[in-house]
Amino acid sequence: MTQPAKTAERNELKSAEFAYRTLKARILDNELAAGTQLLEQEVALNLGLSRTPIREAFLRLEREGLLEIVPRHGVRILPISPDDMREIYEVLTSLEPTAAELLATRKPSRREIQPLIDACDAMEAALARDDLRGWAEADVRFHHSLAESCGNRRLAQLIMTVWDQAHRARMATLTLRPAPTQSTREHRAILKAILAGDADKARELYRGHRKRGGEELLRIVGQHHLRRL
Repeated sequence: MTQPAKTAERNELKSAEFAYRTLKARILDNELAAGTQLLEQEVALNLGLSRTPIREAFLRLEREGLLEIVPRHGVRILPISPDDMREIYEVLTSLEPTAAELLATRKPSRREIQPLIDACDAMEAALARDDLRGWAEADVRFHHSLAESCGNRRLAQLIMTVWDQAHRARMATLTLRPAPTQSTREHRAILKAILAGDADKARELYRGHRKRGGEELLRIVGQHHLRRL
């Protein structure tokens, strides 16, 4: 392969990654709502890219269950039903406590888990100023950091794939939920257990946190008759 060809290939890979990350962020934050139809050419023009990286991004997002490719009609952003959410939270309730347990078993120093500490601080600060979006962003950082720090790469990948799907519903119901005071306290308690190296407590606290959060979200979905998110 000639040098210009190699350069073109690298640029295309970078473009595909940019397209994937941009589209995924818009889907997860509900900028692209469930049911939205997108045409390859329109997205390419919007992002200033050729159609090839857009096609690659669509394929990755389809594998993650965020959209479906409709032949000759582009793609459609997939909705999440209450049954989907129930399944998602059952999976997270099984996986995430194990990540917390693994991390606590290592008895990490404060420096090693500084991102978790910073995320807890940011959640509390956002809650104090009634900034729900800021709280949600800090919550994302906490969960991402914990998965990435658990020491099991495959477990982290599984958690993040499912967590991304849950994030869409959580953002869609953010203003319908009560102030996340209890959730913030639970994050801090989990962090303390991890710092203390108490693997059993970290696991059980996380399981309780995830179970309560799932039940709360499903209750809100039912109260507001939200059939699709």
